[in-house]
Amino acid sequence: MCLAIPGKIISQEERENLKMAKVSFGGAIREVCLDLVPEAKDGDYVIVHVGYALNIIDDNEAVETLKLFEELEACG
Repeated sequence: MCLAIPGKIISQEERENLKMAKVSFGGAIREVCLDLVPEAKDGDYVIVHVGYALNIIDDNEAVETLKLFEELEACG
């Protein structure tokens, strides 16, 4: 099973012809490629899978999804 997780874009830069971003996942910062969502901007939430942002999502949807992950973690 694959899992795509929402994260918030903190900053962006162009590196080796790739649009890269620092993305926060609940305080953990990871580098993510934004080439599949070039319209993404700082502050946007994106769905990320294996280092690639796949989609921009609404802030409310991202917060709700993160709450669900927290609930699942509490059950485990």
